[in-house]
Amino acid sequence: MPTITPLNKALILVNLAVFGLQYLLGGGLLDVLFPLWPPQAAQYGYPSFHLWQLLTYGFMHGGFMHLFLNMFALYMFGSDIERLFGSRRYLAYYLLCVIGAALMHLVVVAVAKLPPLPTVGASGGVFGLLLAFGMAFPRRTLMLIFPPIPMPAWLFVTLYGIFELVMGVTQTASGVAHFAHLGGMATGFVIIRYWQAQRRRRS
Repeated sequence: MPTITPLNKALILVNLAVFGLQYLLGGGLLDVLFPLWPPQAAQYGYPSFHLWQLLTYGFMHGGFMHLFLNMFALYMFGSDIERLFGSRRYLAYYLLCVIGAALMHLVVVAVAKLPPLPTVGASGGVFGLLLAFGMAFPRRTLMLIFPPIPMPAWLFVTLYGIFELVMGVTQTASGVAHFAHLGGMATGFVIIRYWQAQRRRRS
């Protein structure tokens, strides 16, 4: 099991603390102001969209299992990426993936005219980390849970991305923001390529 790095630990603790507040306050103002609401939600009588929701939704979760899966992935992949990027770049990368995931989700909701429902979860940031892990450590072995099949990280990430795209296009799993996941991956890819281009220009 990987040794957790300081910033990654802080991100996990913040998510846990926010979930604790959600549990204690139970459906109060926290669940109105801070999930990601589509801009068109207000015209249907739902809470309004606010700019800060592009970030705050990524620290909220819809239940214990939702929280556990995201925090487990953050624990498994985040520390290696923090060591690779350094803490400051890691934080910037993670938060930008959260925001990129939100923007992708809002575009898809508007274009596809989907119901204006709230979105919560760290998955956009987590999928950005998964993409970074696959690019940085392509031959490291990862294990699927169901079925338990080992595969190199690059293949795991590729298959997971294809799976999310298929699930999003077919809307097979309602209630899951598949295009937010893809938005996190796409944002991560653009950031990494931009940093790589900067390094080449300096060398």
